[in-house]
Amino acid sequence: MTTKQSFKERIEMKKNAMLASGLVSERMPGVSSIICRMTYHQRTAGPVLMTRIMNFSPRDYACFHLDCLREECTDGGFDLTPIVRSLVRNRKKSGKGRILCRGKSSSLRQGHASISYEVDVEYDKAGKRARKVAV
Repeated sequence: MTTKQSFKERIEMKKNAMLASGLVSERMPGVSSIICRMTYHQRTAGPVLMTRIMNFSPRDYACFHLDCLREECTDGGFDLTPIVRSLVRNRKKSGKGRILCRGKSSSLRQGHASISYEVDVEYDKAGKRARKVAV
């Protein structure tokens, strides 16, 4: 029963985080799309676990946090929000890098997982004028 309750609590927390993040159109006016390409790496024999592409439009929630895929990892994950926010604030079109999972577990060592990311931001043609970004 505790596992089901814990799962329901996690789902509710994720839902609340998405609602709190607001829509892309509200937080980043002038942005027409955000594309995040990620490759998930882990420190095991098969280091590349998966690749993933996430597309965000103005109608989507501006929630750019991904959970760690390791089940035993707690309070971990990857937050691309500061990266996307910086790109939009500086009116840049792309950025790339690597983020380490900061999650904790007695069975996992520090830096047990990471993602390599590339983020592309497209702006509205009308959005070329300087706008105040509410990120």
